[in-house]
Amino acid sequence: MRMAAGVAALVTLALPAHAAPAIAQYDQPKYPTGFTHFDYADPDAPDSGTLTFPNYNQLQSYDSLNPFLLRGAPAPDIQNLMFDTLMQRSWDELASEYPLIADDVEVAPDLSSATFHINPAARFSNGDPVTAADVKYSFDILKSPQASPMFNSQFSVLKSATVIDRMTVRFDFNRKERDAPLIAGDLPVFSPKWGMRADGTRPSFDQISNVPPIASGPYLIEQRKNDKQITYRRNPDYWAANLPSRRGMFRFSRITFLLYADIYTTLEAFKAGDVDLNVEYSATQWARKYVGKNFRNGMLKKGEFPDGPAQMQGLVINMRRPMFQDIRVRRALGLAFDYDWMNRMMFYGQYRRNESYFDASPFAATGMPSAKELALLEPYRSEVPAAVFGPMIQQPSTLPPNSLRSNLREARDLLEQAGWHYRDGALRDANGTPMSVEILDDEPGMDRLYLPYMQALNLIGIHTTFREIDAALYQKRIDNFDYDLTTYLYPPVTIPGAELVRRFGSAAASQVGSENYPGIKSKAVDGLIQDVLKAGTLDDLESATRALDRVLINSYYMVPEYYAPNTRVGYKTGYSHPAVVPTSYQDVDWLIDYWYDARAHGAAGVETAAAARPASAAQ
Repeated sequence: MRMAAGVAALVTLALPAHAAPAIAQYDQPKYPTGFTHFDYADPDAPDSGTLTFPNYNQLQSYDSLNPFLLRGAPAPDIQNLMFDTLMQRSWDELASEYPLIADDVEVAPDLSSATFHINPAARFSNGDPVTAADVKYSFDILKSPQASPMFNSQFSVLKSATVIDRMTVRFDFNRKERDAPLIAGDLPVFSPKWGMRADGTRPSFDQISNVPPIASGPYLIEQRKNDKQITYRRNPDYWAANLPSRRGMFRFSRITFLLYADIYTTLEAFKAGDVDLNVEYSATQWARKYVGKNFRNGMLKKGEFPDGPAQMQGLVINMRRPMFQDIRVRRALGLAFDYDWMNRMMFYGQYRRNESYFDASPFAATGMPSAKELALLEPYRSEVPAAVFGPMIQQPSTLPPNSLRSNLREARDLLEQAGWHYRDGALRDANGTPMSVEILDDEPGMDRLYLPYMQALNLIGIHTTFREIDAALYQKRIDNFDYDLTTYLYPPVTIPGAELVRRFGSAAASQVGSENYPGIKSKAVDGLIQDVLKAGTLDDLESATRALDRVLINSYYMVPEYYAPNTRVGYKTGYSHPAVVPTSYQDVDWLIDYWYDARAHGAAGVETAAAARPASAAQ
């Protein structure tokens, strides 16, 4: 997400084209012309400290310096730290962007294109100016087979990039959608000279995996010791350091990542003082393990910070497996998951159940569908479950008067209706083939979560096993959709849009490396995604996302799990953050991009109790 210095609403079909330094998908950008920094940034924060950080995105090792390829595991946070985008998303608005590499943008009156002007001051780390040709090169590469298909999907609404002059580039769109100009603004920019040989030739982009990038972002690679450690240093010549969209960001002069084998080793490293900050994802560890000498003597602290829209986390049911194509089987799998017992006995009551693909946001469906939702759903009445047109379902509960036993009886009945009958010690189809399910994961400790679920499934005759593999093999298997069930979380977004195509669109179901892990191929889902993308007002968008939510939830593509309403952070005393917490953020990005080391300057730092949000932005 990225920032800058001006204000103008995204033009509508009725308005003439005009250039503007900032754009919003709906309404007006929050920050006016001449603003100096985002509310959640501290422009006076010290910038001489260092940060040692543990595993990023649960990586246990890395083998690539190119984050844009399908193969290999990229170095921790390399895309965020070394590659700037055309514009910067604000973290306290639904969908607005401010200048970064581009200093203004002109959106066509009919939403068919957007033209970006490049800031003449923009530079790569080798001193070369960033030009329109570099932007086009980056776009063409990311849309090509040389890059991971995830980027082709991300930028699928962008048809082409055309160089207008040395500092101006126009993006034409495949579809006239309100978020298309912002998606263009999300484009990361890299130099065509990256990977160039001494004789001036350049290998294919997909062969550039271990050549340090020519950066457009704030950091450079200082040191690589092995595949478990890397140090970045802030580029002293980073041209954008004082842009309003960058002021108060990236306050660490050096950032070192140490990749540990599992979450337990990571916590012990933090408690010993080997790492400075640690985001804790385990409720048990947070409740019981953040104790010891360094907590008693004040060297270490723990804090909880308000979070924004929730992730959708759940067990993905891979419908590419024939046994999962029957909705009754998928619903039965959900009935066997005892969230209430887990939250009480294992999670210390810290979590909330995922009830929606858009939890903790205005886009989640609740109650009965509105008239506008019904109008969107009606064309698909014959293709979607009848429950879509009724009250939004609640996930199965085992709180009295409900029980796991009654849920398993219902699951058994559904499986019998689907042609699976219990005999000879197993649940079998008409041919006598037993139902066998493997749960796949790469995170140590997940077995304690899966074990009670596996016991429930085995109780109704589904032979269930768990396999834990290393992160690299796991990534390869999920990229190629080689699993029965696996836990995946869809990161939250402030405003739903193009990511829905790569997560749930039919075309993505057969695209290696896409995020359509369940293998959804549904005309109704495709049509409702298009309704989301073409929504002309915020009210239209809310109606479309809620209608989509009803179809996704009632189709049982995942077994919803849980989410934490707060971000849990352990940190060394003296590490601090701005007083205002953004309304929507990725936890690790917030720590790396906006926290700082106040110790060398004698600052006390902002404690958890002082963290706040503007009253108008409270969740």
